[in-house]
Amino acid sequence: MNLTSKALKTEFLSSCERLRDGRLTLRTPDGETYHFGSVGEEAEMEIRDWSAVAAIAAHGQVGLGETYVQGLWDTPSVEGLVAMAMRNRDELGAYDHAGVLNRMKFRMVDTILRSNSRRGARRNIKAHYDVGNEFYQLWLDEGMTYSSALFDSGTSSLAEGQQRKNMRALSRLSDGEQVLEIGCGWGGFAEQAAEQGRDVSAVTISRNQHSFAEARLDGRADIKLCDYRDISGRYDNIVSIEMIEAVGERYWPSYFGTIQRSLAEGGRALVQAITVPDSFFETYRNSSDFIRQYVFPGGMLLSDKIISEQARTAGLAVQNSFAFGQDYARTCRIWAERLLHQKRRIHALGHDEPFFRNWQYYLEICAASFAVGHTDVVQVELAHV
Repeated sequence: MNLTSKALKTEFLSSCERLRDGRLTLRTPDGETYHFGSVGEEAEMEIRDWSAVAAIAAHGQVGLGETYVQGLWDTPSVEGLVAMAMRNRDELGAYDHAGVLNRMKFRMVDTILRSNSRRGARRNIKAHYDVGNEFYQLWLDEGMTYSSALFDSGTSSLAEGQQRKNMRALSRLSDGEQVLEIGCGWGGFAEQAAEQGRDVSAVTISRNQHSFAEARLDGRADIKLCDYRDISGRYDNIVSIEMIEAVGERYWPSYFGTIQRSLAEGGRALVQAITVPDSFFETYRNSSDFIRQYVFPGGMLLSDKIISEQARTAGLAVQNSFAFGQDYARTCRIWAERLLHQKRRIHALGHDEPFFRNWQYYLEICAASFAVGHTDVVQVELAHV
């Protein structure tokens, strides 16, 4: 081991000694095993190459994910390890954020190279959603719903939780029959709304999702391949489930403006959104992370306060907000388990090991983030001021 590697090892081990919440078993490339922390949940990490630590020190959270995908470190539970790291952010600060220059590079990629103009949005959505319907069918529920389920003590399956989430959204709308869905995915919500007797119009910019949803609804709803900015007409109700995360900060006014001009007087809009805490928003806004770099190009989360401010600026008011972040932790946990169970079939579709590890890492860090309250999910109801 050269002097640089020794210094990295020393600094990393010193940071681990500062853990205050959780117990970590660390195995190193030298064949050594260390134990850190004395209280809290247990986690394990096996470092296979010290270059992983160098990458994490330089790139923070992004480097942690990059080196996992590359196989430079491993763990029996990504969720458990990342949850512990999130609970110890102050103690692991040097490994949480990228250095100044790398942070600037990541933010330039997020905000400039992946801007959600009409063309950019199509490209960004294609990168995530058009990897193949067959891939998503392997691990989503039977209804192909890619957003948080809503469970209760009697809910035994993911599919039931997804239906319950949709039913709650529908129950919060006005009596008006016309429903516009902005970002319809594979058509799960549109199908439930149509079955309830609603007159449903839905838009998406994913060609794969559009073809799937159009065939699924088979004339029971109007499914359009359309950017939300090009929506015309007015509707009694508008629903948008976890689409706002893909809009991007620059275009939030356009998104809320579209809802305002498309919503009939006396109508109700319901937006389901993944959020970060108000107190953390500025830190989040001025940094980047693995998901924005490698999973959802062009994506950005809002906070409750930002949603309220953007709505008010557009001429809308928040009428109610319902949070259910722990349900999303459970949803992501189920998705990750189903993904692992389908690993052989995912490879058979032509996806390699780094692709699989990328998705496994993404789903498990999301489970961790919702479990510790680093992120939340809300159904926000909006109406004209």
